Amino acid sequence: MKSKLTITSAALAALLTGAAPATVFAQGANMQGQFGSPITLMIIMGVLSLAPFMLIMLTSFVKISVVLSILRNALGTQQIPPNQVITGLAFVLTIFVMIPVAKEAVTEANISTQSSSAVFSERSIKDLIEGGKRGREPVRRFLLHHAHEKDRLLFVDLAFRLGGDPNNIIDPESFQVLIPAFVISELKESFQIGFIIFIPFLVIDMVVANVLLSLGMMMLSPTPIALPFKILLFVLVDGWFLIVQGLVLGYVRGA
Repeated sequence: MKSKLTITSAALAALLTGAAPATVFAQGANMQGQFGSPITLMIIMGVLSLAPFMLIMLTSFVKISVVLSILRNALGTQQIPPNQVITGLAFVLTIFVMIPVAKEAVTEANISTQSSSAVFSERSIKDLIEGGKRGREPVRRFLLHHAHEKDRLLFVDLAFRLGGDPNNIIDPESFQVLIPAFVISELKESFQIGFIIFIPFLVIDMVVANVLLSLGMMMLSPTPIALPFKILLFVLVDGWFLIVQGLVLGYVRGA
């Protein structure tokens, strides 16, 4: 018992005499060597903050989320499905569509995971940058395939006018042109699909409204009366199956 008290008192004395700060400083130095300099960490955090932007602007998320939102408005179900469900389904379908592109990007990047350099060190950051340059080509091909030529030419012309240099030649396949052209093309296609989705539900609204007028029920809103018929039609044609199938097949290569 006396020996345990002696060991405990010795440990407390070491803490009071500054042994603990020295240990903490040594651990901090070790972590700094492992994770690199604070500037490197700030750069990494800045790059990670752009991940939501890349997920939205460089993938199929824009088109899928807009189509699902238009579908909900066409049904007239207000907030059913809720926004969380719409966003979640769009996110899941986006991952499903982008998995082949991500696999190609990882394969072409060829980033070695057996490097002996510290995590987030300058060496590892350079390796990631070089791998990103190699792995961006599958993303470029994806954007090029789904960006309409008319939209690409539009942004080539706009970039040329903004530059003001007649000798400045804008590459139509550069990310400067492809990213905005891809977003505009996705929005255009999503509204075209939304127009087709709206037509059968609009017909149901018109039929219900005419029936109510013929019955003399002019003060009764046709929206709550038409809603069950819209849901019934959507269920009978297996609407979720058709919508998801059409959205995913729109990204099949060669389509």
